[in-house]
Amino acid sequence: MLVQPVARTTAGAVRGFVDRGLAAFRGIPYGRPPVGPLRFAAPVPPEPWDGVREAVAYGPVVPQSGPLQAEPTTGTDWLTLNVCTPHPDSAGLPVLVWLHGGGFISGTAGDPLYDQTELARAGLVVVTVNYRVGAEGFALLDGAPANRAFLDQIAALEWVRHNIAAFGGDPARVTVAGQSAGASSVAALLAVPQARGLFHRAIAHSVGGNLATPALAAEITAALAERLGAAPTAAGLAGIDPWQLAEAVTGLGAALPGHLARWGRLAQTGVPTVPVVDGELLTEEPWTALAAGRAEGIELLVGHAREEFRLFAVLAGRHGAFTEEDARTALALLAPHPGGPDAYRAAFPGATPDTLVGAVFSDALFRIPSLHLAEGNTAAGGTSHLFQLAYPAPALGGAFGACHGLDVPLAFGSLDSPMGRHFLGDPPAPEAVAVSRELQQAWVRFVGTGDPGWAAHEPEQQLTRVLSARSETVRYPDQASRGIWAQGGPTRFDLV
Repeated sequence: MLVQPVARTTAGAVRGFVDRGLAAFRGIPYGRPPVGPLRFAAPVPPEPWDGVREAVAYGPVVPQSGPLQAEPTTGTDWLTLNVCTPHPDSAGLPVLVWLHGGGFISGTAGDPLYDQTELARAGLVVVTVNYRVGAEGFALLDGAPANRAFLDQIAALEWVRHNIAAFGGDPARVTVAGQSAGASSVAALLAVPQARGLFHRAIAHSVGGNLATPALAAEITAALAERLGAAPTAAGLAGIDPWQLAEAVTGLGAALPGHLARWGRLAQTGVPTVPVVDGELLTEEPWTALAAGRAEGIELLVGHAREEFRLFAVLAGRHGAFTEEDARTALALLAPHPGGPDAYRAAFPGATPDTLVGAVFSDALFRIPSLHLAEGNTAAGGTSHLFQLAYPAPALGGAFGACHGLDVPLAFGSLDSPMGRHFLGDPPAPEAVAVSRELQQAWVRFVGTGDPGWAAHEPEQQLTRVLSARSETVRYPDQASRGIWAQGGPTRFDLV
């Protein structure tokens, strides 16, 4: 029987607790608090400690922005991670490292949505990571490295390489996984040379196409600093309280529609601070790097929801209320050029504005980046297993459909989390439990063996697992969208 499990890391020993028969360790630092002289700096390894450090509570929530932010907490020890293991005295267990989503501006590893226990009970060592978001993690600042959030994630993966054996994990069997902004992070790490070798497989759900040019990112930073009366530099913003800076990001996000003429596609997303193709850490779109052979292929499990955009339309109160003008604007900004808007209207004859808006947003922001990541990884010599979630969320009379984010409680088995109940009802329908079991088993199999249970996606057959009440493996379902985007995936956001 487990009693107050203890593990020794390179910085010192940590004492966890028993959680439903598993060994859980929370709030372990993988970097020093990024405040004071370390504000906006690359992560620095944690200070060693003497004795045994208690690891029973999640680390503080990083500064959050946007309408769906986690509840603020006190403390600045933001660079922490959590480990759940069947037993720290085990050896050689496969490892899953989870990077949360949240639109690059919010999210926390301590969310009940990311409950580690079901996956750990299936034999995995599960690590969930807090990293800087919003301006702390992504604002392009003179005097600071770009994409600090990715540097945080790399530091967490380095911690895993050096320490996970003490928790029963195998550092040679690490899978990095994420959804939405977390999946975009996974995709970016595939194209970052210093990250490769830190993980051996990857899972990416709903890969985002949100990448900005340095010119656009610089204007975003300038607008953000202007709101605060500060200079748009690391030194200028260092004196601003991190939560006040996060609040300014929220305000700028709400004001983005007023910048449509200058900031174009980014202004349509509602998220001002996104990863930057900075030319150093991230030199190009990940799918482009893979397809061109500038990054190595890997064993990859990647997929998206059938109706990605439906979540955002429902939350905004716009589902069923988009106008023809909305459709024209969305197609003009998001469809590939030249000819993309006409191609969408031809592919969906007689479509309502809702259908067109939903299709182009879903494609440009999630479905096509996910598909092209799979195709690029295959072209680079990797093995890609592709899925589409087609099971519709039954809650609220089915308003959400097979939407963005629904896959997360299904994969973690966290159906009783607040988000799980929001989508799936309480109790969940037997069909939801069955889909959850299939997706969770696919994860466990993939992390352990590289095979989720269906054939790999390749250019000819394009085999894709469609997850639903009656799952099946078929040719990629969204052929119309695939054809529209055949000449290339979404490019980085730029100034108009």
